[in-house]
Amino acid sequence: MIIRWRISVVLLLTLLSCACTTPTMRNDAFATASGFARQVVPGADFSHLVYIAKNDAKNRTETRENTVWHIYIEGDGVPWVRRRIIAADPTPSEPLMLQLMAQDSHPAIYLGRPCYFGMARDSACNPRVWTHGRYSEQVVESMRTALATLITANAITSLVLIGHSGGGTLAMLLAERIPQVQLVVTLAGNLDIDAWTARHGYTTLEHSLNPAHRPPLPRYIDQLHYVGKNDKNIPPEMLEAAIKQQNAQMFVLDGVEHQQGWDDYWTKILQTLHFSERGYE
Repeated sequence: MIIRWRISVVLLLTLLSCACTTPTMRNDAFATASGFARQVVPGADFSHLVYIAKNDAKNRTETRENTVWHIYIEGDGVPWVRRRIIAADPTPSEPLMLQLMAQDSHPAIYLGRPCYFGMARDSACNPRVWTHGRYSEQVVESMRTALATLITANAITSLVLIGHSGGGTLAMLLAERIPQVQLVVTLAGNLDIDAWTARHGYTTLEHSLNPAHRPPLPRYIDQLHYVGKNDKNIPPEMLEAAIKQQNAQMFVLDGVEHQQGWDDYWTKILQTLHFSERGYE
């Protein structure tokens, strides 16, 4: 009886411990285990949680001036609990981009979105920031400001913006504002938010910028857009219809859904991100 009672107590304490662990705490633990440095960087109106993996930037075969940094931007996480119930914290419990960055040997930065990862207490934060205004001018400009600080602090001269889903939306919107961008890579990127809300019957994201309505990116910025063949959220035909700019290529990956299957391809995709005479090959 005593042994059974002790086992029950241990199980109960374990369950309580798991219940008290927030997504931000779990993601911090993963980042620490991956060797990432954690920082909070001020943006225009928001604070941004940032993880940095320098990955021997000073010792790479490239010169320091030619080192290309990879900037990872997460998807939308959990903006809504249910159709009409807004989440108090949109932080994803298993952030795909943080996991993919752990496979990257390049110097890399995980650029947190406003009000995510424990930043929801910022005075500028309100539910609109992660719902209808998730790609607003305020959000994009704050991320640009934070990234500009990181660019200066790390002497970054060239970078690649990498975004999944709504992070792909933000990557496209940021690319036109950051002169160091050489390439945009999206994974299941939401490149036309009006078409996306119409397809799924969602409320229009009226406070957000739509990449489909922005001027084309400068010609020196190449674009690689990947989508899963089995993606029901951003299906291949939706992405194909959204890609209208020069220097943009689309790739459909077998066995990949919106969130699952990217691990199987990521190492190979990273191997394609090398400078050639014209962008990447």
